[in-house]
Formats: sequence, C-alpha cells, structure tokens
Amino acid sequence: MHQAFFQACAVTSSGDRVWEGRFPRTPAGIDALLARCDHRTAVAVEASTPTWHFADAIQGGVGALRIVDPVKTKLKAGYAAKTDRLDARRLADALRRDSVVGLYHPPVAIRELRELCRYRHAIVQVRSALINRLRAVLLRHGVVDRRRLARTVSDAWLETLTLPPRAAASVAGLRRLLAAVRTETTAADQEVRTLAAADPVAIALQQIPGIGAVLALLIRAEIGEIRRFPSARHLASYAGLVPRVDASAGRVRYGRITRRGSPWLRWALVEAALHGPRRSDRIGRWGRGLAVRKGALKARVALARTLCDEIYRQWLAIV
Repeated sequence: MHQAFFQACAVTSSGDRVWEGRFPRTPAGIDALLARCDHRTAVAVEASTPTWHFADAIQGGVGALRIVDPVKTKLKAGYAAKTDRLDARRLADALRRDSVVGLYHPPVAIRELRELCRYRHAIVQVRSALINRLRAVLLRHGVVDRRRLARTVSDAWLETLTLPPRAAASVAGLRRLLAAVRTETTAADQEVRTLAAADPVAIALQQIPGIGAVLALLIRAEIGEIRRFPSARHLASYAGLVPRVDASAGRVRYGRITRRGSPWLRWALVEAALHGPRRSDRIGRWGRGLAVRKGALKARVALARTLCDEIYRQWLAIV
C-alpha cells in the first residue's frame, strides 16, 4: 500500500496464482479491485497510514479482511529480493497459510476519538515548542526573569520589554502563532472534556488517581475494546511497558521496555504515573520505595505498568 497506488496478488487455497496487478489508490482503483473479488475472497493488507480508509472502502465487498502487522509478519525473511510484487505474493501466500499476524481493526467511532485525542496531543506539543522558542529568544537578549519565564509568558509583560528590532519581530511572530494555537487547544480541550463526561468508560477511568478527563479519553480511545486483551499483562505489552526478555539454556536476561504498541497509550500511562508517589495507598508506598532504590524514572515506568492492572479491573467492572 502506497500513497498513489497499491499492489495486489490473488492466489487459490492451494497456492496457485490467479492474477496480480497494480491499482491506483483512488475510488476507481478500489472499484477495479472489488470487481475481481466476491464474498468468498479473503484479503490481507499491510498496516500503514492509508490502510484504514482502504479497509473501510473494501470491507463490504469481500468475505474477510485482515489488517497485517508488518513488523511481526516477516514477509522478507529468507529472501534476498524485496519488491512490491514479491511482497504482495508473499502476503497472499501467508494469508493462505494463516500465518499473518493481524491487528485490531477499530470501529469508526473509536478512530474518531483517536483522531481527536491525538490532534489535541499534537497541538499541545506545538504550543510547548512555541513557548520554548519564545523563552529562548528572550534569554538570548538578556531577559532573565526566572519567575516570568517559568510560567506561560504573558502578553502584558512582553509589551513592557525593549528588544532589538529583529528579536522584537521574532517575538511578535511567535505571539501570533501562540494565539492561534491556544485557540485551537482551548477548542480541542473543551470537546475532549465534553466527550469524557458522557463516556461511561472515561468516567470510570477517572476514579483512578492521576487520570483526569483528557488522559481518560485518550486511554479509552487507544485501547478501544478491553476484552481483546486476555489479561492486564497483555494490555501492558500493547502499551510497550514490559521488558525485553532474552532466555536461553536456563539463563534469563531482562532488558529495557519494548516500546512496542501504541506510543500515545504509553505516554498517557507514564504521564498519569507522575501522581503515583503522591498516593497514600499501597501502590504509592511501593512507588516511593522503588524511587529510592531504582531512581525516579524507573519507578515512574513501573507505576505506569501498575496502572494497566487498575485500568483493566476498572474497565471490566462496567462492561
């Protein structure tokens, strides 16, 4: 699957190639593909940015649809050549042998929630980058008011500063950008909080210390359906918060966390874990002791892993 086209290959259940070809990634190209398929056709497509729109377009015209994890489904293993045509052939053969690793295909409502939460996360990062750039310009020109620079820089205070012409122009431009980004951030925040107040899962997740409305809706959107995870350990693995394991001949080595899975879910859990050491319960005491022994950063990741257990129990209690 590419931005402008996709390569397809069809095989029979015994492995005989029926047809193959390249189609434009347009409505006409998708219709041309569907013309060669029917309700008996099983389709596998590698996950990428255009995949979800493509999957929605063909789902009603085929029998089964698998969104394939390209990392875990090793199509190139053992081969010296890699082309779009060969990848399509190998993907069709892997689907025939049922050796593809599928991904969760969230419904449209969950994808819309993800889009909103990820958009809010992105524009908050843009806002932080603009504020840091503004602070850097001020520091380069001798503005060292730590109290002012530690907070959100106010427009009234900036008006009182005397800066060289080029620096003043930079500050004015950054202020205009900040005003626009703050407007978008406020609107996104309001929408997120409104949806979180009406979502039963988000309401339940807010009972966990450290999880507010914004993080609750983000966690709810990234997980989608909690029952697709057999246990809280699987949820932690999806968040990339479990350690790498290298076990051989009776020797077991644990490495850093895998960082596989949803980066937004992992960020939300680590962000919520900031409040872990402040808790007065057993988890808070354990987190404070771990911070003394292992350091604050490792304790924070461990607390984020513990949050997976709480989220799993809290979510299952209402479904």
